[in-house]
Amino acid sequence: MFFLNYYIIGYRKAVVLENLRNAFPEKSDKEIKDISKKFFSNFCDYLAEMLKAFTISETESRVRMQHLNQDVFHQAKAEGKNIIMLSGHIFNWEWFNALATLIPQKDCHPVYRKMNSKFWEEKIKTIRNRFNNKSLEANEVIKQIFRAPNDGNSAYMFVADQTPHISHVNYGLNFLNQKTPAFVGYDKLSTRMDLVFIFCEMKKVKRGFYQVNYHRIYPDGEKFVEHEVVKKFHKLLENMIRKRPDNWLWSHRRWKYKDSIKNYDE
Repeated sequence: MFFLNYYIIGYRKAVVLENLRNAFPEKSDKEIKDISKKFFSNFCDYLAEMLKAFTISETESRVRMQHLNQDVFHQAKAEGKNIIMLSGHIFNWEWFNALATLIPQKDCHPVYRKMNSKFWEEKIKTIRNRFNNKSLEANEVIKQIFRAPNDGNSAYMFVADQTPHISHVNYGLNFLNQKTPAFVGYDKLSTRMDLVFIFCEMKKVKRGFYQVNYHRIYPDGEKFVEHEVVKKFHKLLENMIRKRPDNWLWSHRRWKYKDSIKNYDE
């Protein structure tokens, strides 16, 4: 798959190289190409792992994806607060699902976005609903969080570095040296409800094996202020990407709406 994609098909190769050059202007062309090549190798691993996600057992999933620092989930349960989990498009974000069998929260809700293809949308829902998860569509999840009792029994899993639809590009910040539109739905929750926010730090140990370390995000003051969570999430994500840049989804056109940002934080 890697040989066909990298050397023959070249799927979004130009997009990947442009994104990398803009994100790391200090790196040489050779360094950029090396990261690009490693990215496509990881991307092909991801595609194979996506297929495996339909059939992987709970036992094998726990072996291949280690979940570290689970104490944060027990603390939230003891405090009687629901959880918002924030991850990025770090390989392999689709392998979080077995976490639902490990933590004390009764209801785990992976969030997905509507896709142009109904076929692929159903496939993504199938993967994310495994191990007793209950996936929610992004446009419905905020309503669900407000309706559900905030009692420590629910966890919501956001892949939070999505590009907002152009009609929802209202806020942006500096991320990877670029003016970046940011999805802020979860940030609105932080100022209206007393929830626990958890950053998911993903690490690829070797091919087919990952670790994810969970870190609670705390407010600087007594409670979160507007855009505080979204800024802290992007800072943590950028630090993680810089440690292993080949493990993030560079083929995504993340900055296509950057000129539409209405409210921007340096």
